[in-house]
Amino acid sequence: MRVALALALSAAPLAAQTPPSLAVAPSGRATTEVSLSPPRVQGQPAPAPLKIRIDYGQPHIRGRQILGTLVPYDSVWRTGANSSTTLTTEVDLLVGGVEVPKGAYSLYSLPTRGGWLLIVNRNTGQWGTEYDKAHDLARIPLRSRTLNESVESLSIVLQPDNQPPAKGVLRFSWSDFELSTDWRLKP
Repeated sequence: MRVALALALSAAPLAAQTPPSLAVAPSGRATTEVSLSPPRVQGQPAPAPLKIRIDYGQPHIRGRQILGTLVPYDSVWRTGANSSTTLTTEVDLLVGGVEVPKGAYSLYSLPTRGGWLLIVNRNTGQWGTEYDKAHDLARIPLRSRTLNESVESLSIVLQPDNQPPAKGVLRFSWSDFELSTDWRLKP
């Protein structure tokens, strides 16, 4: 019996004995979040922090040309990979000077040779390419600059300022470009 089992195992193809290797997915998920601390009332527990959060699919360059091909000019881009990029805010904001009430939104962008627009859209939970202009809350001009070194993976950051009131910069970096706009609490 043992000899028969040993012969059967040694006759099995090598591929059947070796587990398949894992491949890295073309994109991952990433999140950036800012916590805002409400004032504490003496003698009471500290209130829970309020959050501003962006969740996005994080594509990687992987040797591809980005601007003009993967991210075409003059077409709405999902600002990430796979499902739509989502901004969730528990406070009313001003983003690039435009009011964004607390709630959840999808973020898209419109790259042109003359500049970029950030699109804040009321639809959420859809696949990133399912964009409907009728649900736009705002289109916000973005500052743009060329980076000295290429960024392999799309990075979206809510960079806070240390000085009150709560404010900061929303920054997108990928390939050789960086886009940004200011954010702050609505007074």
